[in-house]
Amino acid sequence: MKLSVFSAKQYDRRYFDAVHTRFSSRGFSIKITYHEYALDGSTASSVQDADAICAFVNDTLSGSVIATLACNGVMAILLRCAGYDHVDLEAATEHGLMVANVPSYSPESVAEFAVAMAQTLNRNTHRAYNRVREGNFAINGLLGQILCGKTVGLLGTGKIGLATARIMKGFGCQVLAYDPFPSADLLQYGEYKSLDEVLAKSDVISLHCPLMEATRYLVNEDTIMKMKEGVLLVNTSRGGLIDTTAVIKALKTKQIGGVALDVYGGEVSLFYDDRSGKIIHDDVLMRLISFHNVIVTGHQAFFTKEALYKIAECTLKNLEEFVAEERAETCLTSIWGQIQSPCSQGGH
Repeated sequence: MKLSVFSAKQYDRRYFDAVHTRFSSRGFSIKITYHEYALDGSTASSVQDADAICAFVNDTLSGSVIATLACNGVMAILLRCAGYDHVDLEAATEHGLMVANVPSYSPESVAEFAVAMAQTLNRNTHRAYNRVREGNFAINGLLGQILCGKTVGLLGTGKIGLATARIMKGFGCQVLAYDPFPSADLLQYGEYKSLDEVLAKSDVISLHCPLMEATRYLVNEDTIMKMKEGVLLVNTSRGGLIDTTAVIKALKTKQIGGVALDVYGGEVSLFYDDRSGKIIHDDVLMRLISFHNVIVTGHQAFFTKEALYKIAECTLKNLEEFVAEERAETCLTSIWGQIQSPCSQGGH
């Protein structure tokens, strides 16, 4: 079995190799080829002898890319991420490719980062850090507020949303949540309300929902106007949940008091590479980061030792299960409607 891994950084190799060594010791050995470049229409043809490919969150798995992979003998697409909005599932079904994701790798990694971003934004620690480095120890303009007693609204209560709720409850916050598919576990930490009520009552709103047509631009001009004036908005989920132009307008009118984003709608051509010596041509992003009350990070909320190991482990487990079923001559097709994973215990 041969596996081609795309958008592979050194840290991906380190953890994949470690997990592969463990799997090999019990008889499951594969040949892994790592590619630093992304998978897209221009690179799909480079897959010539792989039985399966492994793609990351910003790789392109359009219908044409999937058709090329299928023509080159690829039988399985392994996603080392939870989201699958970048995959043409109909095309995968048409070409008979199995698709598997990593629905739950380390909910706490993302949840803790979301809370860290909210607190950084709230207490202006990013601005204080820069001041002190320049010898400026003045604290005027850095006034924040305590989270204890504030209302935190969570849009989405999968495993990451629940982990965030648990942390915010520990801060002494009132937790309100909206999710079309409620979880009884949330009731330990807060309560469900309608979307409009969550938007209207929350001092902090944190997004933890998948990107699909029903959630695209969930934060837009209309929903922003329903929010409490001065609300802090945090997004560690998917950039497409937010209409960035509407957010910029709301920042200028102070309807939104601050924004912390680990994801961005146009991140595919920017994130995960050093572009410090280049001109960034995304005018919307450049305008966004010009605000003192905006924090943007490069989609790193997942980036912990625990998450990287779990991602590698679950990805190779998915491949192992695929091989076992192939050997048993079980017909596998990609899953339409909801991606599933053999190592999942219920995903976010």
